[in-house]
Amino acid sequence: MDVQYWIKIIKDWNESSPKNLISRHINIPLDLNINRAYSLIGPRRAGKTSEMLMLTEEVAKKNGKDKTIYINFERGDLGVINSKDLSLLLEAYQQIFPKNKKEELWLFLDEIQNVVNWELFVRTCIDQKIKVIITGSSSKLLSKELATSMRGRSLTYNILPLSFKEFLTFKSFNVPKFLSSKEEGIILNYFDEYLNFGGYPEVALYSTEREKILRDIFDTAILRDIIERHKIRNIFLMKTMMRALLISKEFSANKFYNYLKSQQIKSSKDAIYNYLGYLEDSFFIFMLNKFSLSYKKSEQSIPKIYFIDNGLLRINFVDDKGRLLENMVFVELLRRNKDTAYYQNATKNEVDFVIKSGKKIEELIQVCYDISNFETRDREIRSLLLASKEFSCDNLLILTMSEEEELKVGNRKISILPVWKWLLKNRG
Repeated sequence: MDVQYWIKIIKDWNESSPKNLISRHINIPLDLNINRAYSLIGPRRAGKTSEMLMLTEEVAKKNGKDKTIYINFERGDLGVINSKDLSLLLEAYQQIFPKNKKEELWLFLDEIQNVVNWELFVRTCIDQKIKVIITGSSSKLLSKELATSMRGRSLTYNILPLSFKEFLTFKSFNVPKFLSSKEEGIILNYFDEYLNFGGYPEVALYSTEREKILRDIFDTAILRDIIERHKIRNIFLMKTMMRALLISKEFSANKFYNYLKSQQIKSSKDAIYNYLGYLEDSFFIFMLNKFSLSYKKSEQSIPKIYFIDNGLLRINFVDDKGRLLENMVFVELLRRNKDTAYYQNATKNEVDFVIKSGKKIEELIQVCYDISNFETRDREIRSLLLASKEFSCDNLLILTMSEEEELKVGNRKISILPVWKWLLKNRG
C-alpha cells in the first residue's frame, strides 16, 4: 500500500455525497475542546456507519469537506492494514491539500478493529492535534479496554439498534405531546412490530424484507464474523451453544458442559467460556448476573441471557411474548447506561431488574406481559415488595404489555405501566 492508493481514497471521498441518512436521538458533541478520540461502538448493522457519516456532514458543513477524511476498513480492496500503512494516509492528504497543513483535520475511521495496532496511529494523530472519530464492532473498544490501549484518551458512545422513539422516527411518525385515539393506535401497531422484529435500522426501513435482513444479520454479520475472526474450529459446538442460549433464559456453562458430555459431544469448559466471551465481545449476547453485595458471589451466579435485538430471537423461532418484552426492557436499560442485575432470594422470589447507582439501589423493575391473572399479579407484587424491604428501595415499577395503574400496598407505591409508554416517557 502506497501514498497513491490513499490519494485515490481521499479524492473519492471528497467527491462523494452520503444520501438518505436519518437523524437519530444520539447526542455526540463535536465542539468539545479536548484532546481525545471519539469512539462509537456497538453491534454490526446497528447504524454506526450512518451516524459517523452524519457527523462527517456536520463537520464538513462547518469547516469544509476537504477538512475531513472517511475510511471504512471493511471495504474489500483494503486487505490487511497496519498502523504503518495509515501513516501514509496523512502524507497523501498533505499532497492533495498542502494549504490545509495548519488547518484542523477530522479523521473518521470506520470499523477500526480491522487495523493491526490501530491505537498507535490514533494516539499519534491525537498528539498532532488531529480530531479522530472511530467506530468498532468489538466490545474490546469499550471504555475499560479502550482506556488501556488509548491511555485514557477517548470518549465512548454506544450505538445500539434503534430505540422505540427512533424506530417511530424511521417510520416517519413524530410522537405528539398529547395523543388522540388514532395516534395511540398507530403507536401500538408500531410497538407490536418493534416487539416482534426489533430495531435494526434496515428492518425498520424495509419491513417487507425484514426476515431476510434479520437472517443475514444473524448468519453473516454475526455468526460468520465471530467464527472467522476468532478462527473457531468447533463450529458444531458454537451452533449447539447458540441454540441453548436461544432456548433458555439462564445459562450455566457447567450444566451445558455436562449435557454435552452426556451426549458424547466433544467439548471443553475452556472452549465454552471462550465462545461465550466471543458472543459478548460482538455485542450479540449479554449476561446479567444475580445481585449480591459480594462481587465474587455475583460473578459466580448463573447469569440470565439477553440478546441485543428481539429480531434475532424471532428469526430463531423464539415467540414467547413475555421473554421478548423482558429482552426489550433489558436492551433499553443498556441504552440508558444503567448498572443492572437481577434479584432472587432463597425462596426463589425474583425481580427482573435491580437498578444500581454505586452502592445504592435506585429502582426495582418487574416485567410481565399480562398481570390480569390473580396468581401472576400476586407473585410479581410479592417479589417486588420483598426486594423493596431488603434494599430499602421505594421506586417500584411493573412493566406490562397494556395494564396501567398506580397501586398502593401498605406504605409502598407501585407504578404499573405499559412498556411502550415507559419507552417514550424517557425518550431516547
